Amino acid sequence: MAKKIVILNGSPRPNGNTKSLIEAFTAGAQGKGHSVVCFDLQKMNIHGCLGCFGGGKDKHSPCVQKDDMSKIYPAYMEADVVVLASPMYYWGFSGQLKCAFDRLFAVAECNENYQNPKKQCILLMASEGDDADNAEPVIHYYEDLLKHMEWQNLGHIIAGGVLKVGDISGHKALAEAAALGASL
Repeated sequence: MAKKIVILNGSPRPNGNTKSLIEAFTAGAQGKGHSVVCFDLQKMNIHGCLGCFGGGKDKHSPCVQKDDMSKIYPAYMEADVVVLASPMYYWGFSGQLKCAFDRLFAVAECNENYQNPKKQCILLMASEGDDADNAEPVIHYYEDLLKHMEWQNLGHIIAGGVLKVGDISGHKALAEAAALGASL
């Protein structure tokens, strides 16, 4: 059965290594009939969460702030799979991705006890470092995040050793991302 996939691209580079991972994953997923929508967060006007607990009153516009999250909320609510895509910044997600992800709490506010909608999730990440110790903190955070969200982890791909734009060319992670997309 075809899945609806939402990609939150936290890379500030429009054609960087993270975007190459996204393109490989998307080709694999679309090749199997899945629908994919990608939000390039750097290009969007998204403000940080206010922590106001004022959202959740309108399922069609769950947050009190009215910015470009209004474009993401409908796709997110319909999505079966959420792909978190980001370069590794100080052993975590980029600020662009963290900011948008925090704002998804407004959707949880629509539900009793702030229950998050059930999703499947994938992490795609480009990283300068290329050893297991480098990736461990972000993988640990990602897995704990999904545990607390009660989301199903479909996997993660961390393309290490890619700092400059284009360094990912020919990297094995591109084939892995395409295969992961096709496996859904």
